[in-house]
Amino acid sequence: MVKKIAFLFPGQGSQSVGMGKDLYESFSAAKNVYDTADSVLGKSISTICFEGPEEDLRQTVNTQPAIVTTSIAALETLKSQLSITPDFVAGHSLGEYCAMYTAGVMSLETTLKAIQKRADLMSETKGGSMAAILNASEEQLKAGLEEGSKVGYVDVANYNSPAQVVITGDSEAVKAAGDYMLANGVRRVVPLAVSGAFHSKFMEKAGEEFASFVSSLELNNAKLSVITNVDAKETTNAEDFRVKMPKQISSSVYWTQTIQKMIEEGVDTFIEIGPGKVLTGLNKKIAPEASVYNIFDKASLEATITALKEQMAGV
Repeated sequence: MVKKIAFLFPGQGSQSVGMGKDLYESFSAAKNVYDTADSVLGKSISTICFEGPEEDLRQTVNTQPAIVTTSIAALETLKSQLSITPDFVAGHSLGEYCAMYTAGVMSLETTLKAIQKRADLMSETKGGSMAAILNASEEQLKAGLEEGSKVGYVDVANYNSPAQVVITGDSEAVKAAGDYMLANGVRRVVPLAVSGAFHSKFMEKAGEEFASFVSSLELNNAKLSVITNVDAKETTNAEDFRVKMPKQISSSVYWTQTIQKMIEEGVDTFIEIGPGKVLTGLNKKIAPEASVYNIFDKASLEATITALKEQMAGV
């Protein structure tokens, strides 16, 4: 039997041309979400998702609303096919907006407008770089950051799993930190193809401008517990979200801690809803004992529903 279920929503980097197309063609619930997004955003986000081209989809101003639209379309399709309510929700970086939508914090229209504004502001911030550090110990990471800090600003952007941390900051400092770790036993450092240093103090100005935008948004108290990126804590109060949404842009993403928090609260089943399987891969490193399902197309939706029905029936 299922103890507790959490819905998870992916972030930037999970996108691919063609995502959501078969859900759109097969389910009115998905089609309604894409049609709403096209109308609210004033551009054909559905075309960008289904047909690309990839260089358009890869631009932050398109990537963020495209992933959020696809994830919410998959969510609404699941809800149309199975009566299921999660105990917790969380999303990685931009995925947190899908989590807030799921919890009733924002309407679909408000969610789309918020993520487009966030994407616009983040894409305007240039400079800096990011790199994934694989299988580094805490000591190796700390020493690398100290070495990089001699050159310039460097910090942790994402605590993705015990085996993966992403660093962010001045390009020279990120490179120096990575080079030091490679020279001192860390096997892999992977520079990321991003337009700037996300989740760093480079994004503080974007966060301040976003705070002004968020101040006028209609936000509700959450009906479900949202575990937020900035602190890996349960959040339900509307005004807390209003504070955390701008802060999240420049703050570290505490994803490992978010999953660990849900495990501590009794979650044993995670459903990743949205394009790709990035979070599933991370979950296997963080909580290998938990059950993880994906919903990103029609086949994965049907497989997940079948498995969940069996679990609910205690098969």
